[in-house]
Amino acid sequence: MNHFQTILPRVRMLLAGHLPSQARALLDSMLERELLSREYHCALLREPDGEALARKISLTLLEKGDPGLALLRWAWGTWQAPLAERDPDDEDRARSGQCAAMELGPLEGGYLELLNSNADPLHLYHLYDQMDPAREEMELCSEPDMDTINCEQFSRLLCDMEGDEETREAYANIAELDQYVFQDSQLEGLSKGFFIEHIGLEEMIGESVETLEEKKSQKRCEVPQASQELPSSSPAIHSLPKSPERPGSTSPFAPSAADLPGMPEPALTSRADVTEEQMSPTRSPAAHEVSSQLPKWPERVEKFCSALRDMYQAEPAGPEGILVEVELVRARLERSSSKSQERELATLDWAERQPARGGLAEVLLAGGDPRRPRETQVIAVLGKAGQGKSRWAREASRAWARGQLPQYDFVFYLPCHCLDRGGDTYRLQDLLFSLGPRPLPVDDEVFSYVWRRPDRVLLILDASEGLEGQDGLLHSACGPVCTEPHSVRGLLAGLFQRKLLRGCTLLLTARPRGRLAQSLSKADALFEVAGFSAEQAKTYLTCYLERAGATECRERALELLQGQPFLLSHCHSPTLCRAVGQLSEALLELGGETDLPSTLTGLYVGLLGPAARDSPPGALAGLARLAWELGRRRQGTLLESQFPSAEARAWAVAKGLVQPAPGAAAVGLAFSSFLLQCFLGAVWLALSSDIKDKELPQYLALTPRKKRPYDNWLEGVPRFLAGLVFQPHADCLGALAGPAAATLKDRKQKVLTRYLKRLQPGTLRAGQLLELLHCTRETLDAGLWHHVVQGLPARLSFVGTRLTTPHTYVLGSALEAAGRDFSLDLCSTGIDPPGLGSLVGLSCVTHFRAALSDMVGLWESLQQRGEAKLLRAVEEKFTIEPFKAKSVKDVEDLGNLVQIQRTRSSSEDTAGELPAVRDLKKLEFALGPVSGPQAFPKLVRILEAFSSLQHLDLDSLSENKIGDEGVEQLSATFPRLKALETLNLSQNNITDVGACKLAEALPSLAASLLRLSVYNNCICDMGAESLAHVLPDMGSLRVLDVQYNKFTAAGAQQLAASLRKCPHVETLAMWTPTIPFGVHEHLQQLDSRISLK
Repeated sequence: MNHFQTILPRVRMLLAGHLPSQARALLDSMLERELLSREYHCALLREPDGEALARKISLTLLEKGDPGLALLRWAWGTWQAPLAERDPDDEDRARSGQCAAMELGPLEGGYLELLNSNADPLHLYHLYDQMDPAREEMELCSEPDMDTINCEQFSRLLCDMEGDEETREAYANIAELDQYVFQDSQLEGLSKGFFIEHIGLEEMIGESVETLEEKKSQKRCEVPQASQELPSSSPAIHSLPKSPERPGSTSPFAPSAADLPGMPEPALTSRADVTEEQMSPTRSPAAHEVSSQLPKWPERVEKFCSALRDMYQAEPAGPEGILVEVELVRARLERSSSKSQERELATLDWAERQPARGGLAEVLLAGGDPRRPRETQVIAVLGKAGQGKSRWAREASRAWARGQLPQYDFVFYLPCHCLDRGGDTYRLQDLLFSLGPRPLPVDDEVFSYVWRRPDRVLLILDASEGLEGQDGLLHSACGPVCTEPHSVRGLLAGLFQRKLLRGCTLLLTARPRGRLAQSLSKADALFEVAGFSAEQAKTYLTCYLERAGATECRERALELLQGQPFLLSHCHSPTLCRAVGQLSEALLELGGETDLPSTLTGLYVGLLGPAARDSPPGALAGLARLAWELGRRRQGTLLESQFPSAEARAWAVAKGLVQPAPGAAAVGLAFSSFLLQCFLGAVWLALSSDIKDKELPQYLALTPRKKRPYDNWLEGVPRFLAGLVFQPHADCLGALAGPAAATLKDRKQKVLTRYLKRLQPGTLRAGQLLELLHCTRETLDAGLWHHVVQGLPARLSFVGTRLTTPHTYVLGSALEAAGRDFSLDLCSTGIDPPGLGSLVGLSCVTHFRAALSDMVGLWESLQQRGEAKLLRAVEEKFTIEPFKAKSVKDVEDLGNLVQIQRTRSSSEDTAGELPAVRDLKKLEFALGPVSGPQAFPKLVRILEAFSSLQHLDLDSLSENKIGDEGVEQLSATFPRLKALETLNLSQNNITDVGACKLAEALPSLAASLLRLSVYNNCICDMGAESLAHVLPDMGSLRVLDVQYNKFTAAGAQQLAASLRKCPHVETLAMWTPTIPFGVHEHLQQLDSRISLK
């Protein structure tokens, strides 16, 4: 390590004595000369420790065979710059200082040897303080005997290094050497990066990188004479910076803080909040003006970025240009069941939702992890089809084009239908530049710039569910450096696996179900598109009519929508909002009194009916067949050659049923919306004679089957199919296919009627029950609707099933039509407050359960709006029986409920207890060993409010461990728990101390307590004796469980003796491993009430 100790001080001094931008230039030059790999270069740029940076550069030079410090001499000579005119006296002093310095000998011995020599360091400091920095720079550059290296020498050095076969293997040893050297010298408490703190984000972005050819042209440092003026076009030149520890000192021998014990690292302290202009007092205003006009990027890179911005800034035409900002909320994936590996979006309570109120900026920052600053960030935005994900993704690229995302230099927007390629192979630059909706020319210089700065790249993959057909997408064979062409699948897999372009930000939009969504559980951040609210839907409809030129029809269109609450409930989807706007515009143009249809099927029949009348023969049926077959393959794009005829293709394009898909592999088209594809697929099922009658019910997907003809990718097909088959032929299917399809439709209607009437709604899962209600409503068949709603069970539970606005409306209609009383469980449904209020306000709903946090919000909302009648009805119907606390939030929500009761009881206009609090009889506490001890005191403080509490269960499979302290707190509440019958304290880490406290308080429960369990605790003989002593006083106790504790035969005998005095006790479970089995048997023979099970 002698060479290392020689190199390290020089690198330290080189970094401490120059600007950070120059240190970055040194690293860039090492990268260009292949002394560093790209990954190691990025790592050094982000190194948070200045001392670590110096050591790693030294190790690299040592490994690469540069112990002679040729590169450091070159860097030192390159960084020197002349000044303009100076005082002649200063020149004399500089010359004298130069001679004095040379008398000490050349620098070949190294700075470490010089500092260890007999020379007085203070003399050296004063000597170099007297030297003029610019004069010293001139002498260093012009004197041939100084430590400099010309370009030919450096080139020979590079050739020698490139010829070494072991050069590549040397990189693998750098990490081991670095760990060896740093095992006792790591610095703590440094939170900011070496470059980020001092150079700043804008400087890192703006610095142009010198090419290798430019540096080769500088064979020697050419400096103008002192009498010459610097040309106005020359770049700004820095002088030798002053010593960071001694203001005014320019000595390169001034020791850094890293060399002096107990002092902070100079690279992190000496230039805090100081700009480069402040560090360069000799910088002329003219030079500063010229440098500020230097290009931010190379010219070709600048042109490329400008073209990219122009492409993204183009305003979308037609309805695509309507922007109503949708809300994004944080999401997570969870297993759909304990036996299933399939993951789906977790259903959060409304109050648990975390909206991304910061918009796009918050979404992009959510994936950052300070512990992994150089890792690719994967951010997924999920949502059902038609929720506005693609519109949001395009707006993200436009935001960058408008300068709202300065943290990114490049944004690439790639709709995934453009990436549906066959067996062709591509390079990464082809994926970024050529496969998008508007291909750009591939430029190797631009790609090199992108490749070197992956952290400045945002890659948007829109509609990623279109990639599911590519098998093996999540398994990549690409390495970090991808030079060979790969398939699109291989390139995308490399991005997903964080191998290619490592450090970039990958933003995905996808549907929450499917094979791709299952892998997104490892994404850095997940968001869900919430869709439109009712007010946003009205705003969108207004904007649509304004763009269509029907401004005078806005009020009438809103009235039409308000008159169909079913359609209004579906307008949380922007796609359906547009469809409603299109049909409203068409109906209002016809004039007269008219109404919107009351079903989704009627909506799309109204849109396609006029187009079908003008269609070429077989065009609609052919397009419907294509929609179904593509949906079976999870695709939404089609080729021109797939149409039955050129006339059919021209008709579909003219009517807006399909639209061009820019960037597709061939000349392709895409359905204008996913719901339109679903509707056309249902039309094909209704018209096709190829579908057997006995197979038709399977497409409703209302009964669980191991294999289905399709797996609900076209999730709108069941409802559209029911509507097309059951609604009157002339107004529905006949308007699309003519009277010829009437016979086929009647036969299929009979098949579906038998199937739907055989279904038992009480046996269906919650999601299937809701789908059955939707399908039945689409039929507009009163008899079938009555049959289904009469079969609804009296107790309906939707726990874990998301209740959207359409679900809430259809469920409310079904409950009202049934004419019976119902009890609803709406916990973990994510139902919004208006929907919750509409359901629980129904007179047929007598009891309901819901999330406590949602109920608190509903009560507050009703109080603010002054709806006293509905508020009283909600209070009377709401119940929490039984209540199980699984998290700290559950305990806090329960506390909020009790607080509402206390506030309500003290109010003058209301009196009495809340029924939910008053009638609670069973309370379970299962938070586990971590949260349990923290949350239990909060529970104890509100226990006295539950006057009817009969069963308090503190047992949990993961053990709550409330301990002796928790038992003491609980015991203080016994006098007020008059109705308590069952107390379960099993597995709570209770010792003799807690048992004694419990025994002291148990007489307060003597009149009510029937069952007491302290199973599997740490109670010894003293605790057993305390329980035995109080046992005769417990007149109502019937069962006592003290199994699996730690008392011995002495404690067991105490309990057995006390049991003889308690004829009312029926069972004493007392087996414990610390008592010999013979003692157990003997005690059981004496009293058969002792159980050993």
